[in-house]
Amino acid sequence: MKLISVFCIFASVLAHGEPMTLALNWKPEPQFGGFYEAQRGGYFKKAGLDVRIQEGGSGTPTVQMLANGKVDWAIVSAEEILIANARDAKNPLVAVFATFQTAPVILMCRASRGFKTIADIFKNPGVLAWQNGLTYALFLKKKYPGAAVKSVPYLGGVSGILENKDYCQQGFISSEPLLLEKSGVDALVFLVSDEGFNPYLTVLAVRKSFLDKNPDTAKKFVGAVRSGWAAYLSNPAATNGLMAQVNKTLDAATLLKSANAQKTLIQAVDAPNSQIGRMSEDRWRQLADQLKSLGLTKSAQEPAEVFRNL
Repeated sequence: MKLISVFCIFASVLAHGEPMTLALNWKPEPQFGGFYEAQRGGYFKKAGLDVRIQEGGSGTPTVQMLANGKVDWAIVSAEEILIANARDAKNPLVAVFATFQTAPVILMCRASRGFKTIADIFKNPGVLAWQNGLTYALFLKKKYPGAAVKSVPYLGGVSGILENKDYCQQGFISSEPLLLEKSGVDALVFLVSDEGFNPYLTVLAVRKSFLDKNPDTAKKFVGAVRSGWAAYLSNPAATNGLMAQVNKTLDAATLLKSANAQKTLIQAVDAPNSQIGRMSEDRWRQLADQLKSLGLTKSAQEPAEVFRNL
């Protein structure tokens, strides 16, 4: 019954407003804390919005779900928007809120290896577990050709790095390092963004057709999300408690550590709450150019076509 009650809080039905669905690309975790706080704290309700949050999982195709009209809003990455729009220019998607200003994507090794930068991972023998097709993997493979490290598929978790001292792997700064810490092994953590590839992540996207027809609704939605994130960053405890009841793999201590680990990647120290989630034209242009250079798109799209700050 507790699980049912949590979903009722997350997806309460309001007496007014058209129901809308926000699709996540993973399970309830701190990377989505502000969205759940917008629900729990009543920010959607205050804006007159009836929002259902739909959790995801491994391989949840949120960008396709959004483009096909299966959901009204979706969490995607910035590069997914650019690639999707390049493939279907007649049904474009638009980013309206970017949670992570610094991408939380990392490569991680044991501290005993003594590496100083990501370059050391590629220059030394060993094993690197990651998904080769990911955009940042393509970027790093191009940056460090002829790598000495052996690439293998990443299967999740941290069992590989626990079993093999020469093992490195992909991860999120707010997740895998904490799992390794719980196992008593010190980690070296390197942000991929320090290598020059820093796309916006946990991006709130909507179809351009919906945005053009419903600008006021979109502005209210983003405003509620921004308020939710401001509240969550200030005090994540209550929403962490609700997420822990839905996502049984995370305990309260881990959720708090995860929330703290991601905080400065979402909001710079002393930055005003009004700046949470906002994006820049230069960042989008740089990413568009990078995707073109990697052969993922044929032309670099104009930033004005793919994002709006509401």
